[in-house]
Amino acid sequence: QVHLVESGGGFVQAGGSLRLSCAPSASFFSFNVMGWYRQPTGKQRELVATITDADSTNYADSVKGRFTISKDNAKNTLTLQMNSLKAGDTGVYYCYADQYYEGTHTAFWGQGTRVTVSS
Repeated sequence: QVHLVESGGGFVQAGGSLRLSCAPSASFFSFNVMGWYRQPTGKQRELVATITDADSTNYADSVKGRFTISKDNAKNTLTLQMNSLKAGDTGVYYCYADQYYEGTHTAFWGQGTRVTVSS
């Protein structure tokens, strides 16, 4: 069983920045895709950003140009740098990792970290 531990959430005013981190209990090299999802209160979970094992990135249109996803292989840590935050970015942010092995995909999720942006 893989565990993903997020940190870095909090309260910030609109226009501010936050940096989220995710530390998996397994090596990055065991995952083909990692990423961040968020769930605003009363809404469904939605994609924020993903990064593949080849470091190819993908972002939701709503965060392009403001958020940056990256991996620190030396520290085995996934980060999400969030700049120019808006009230609409408020929600619980979840770290995600997909592990592919012998034809089977297994998804792992962190416990979530709350981000609150005041307008």
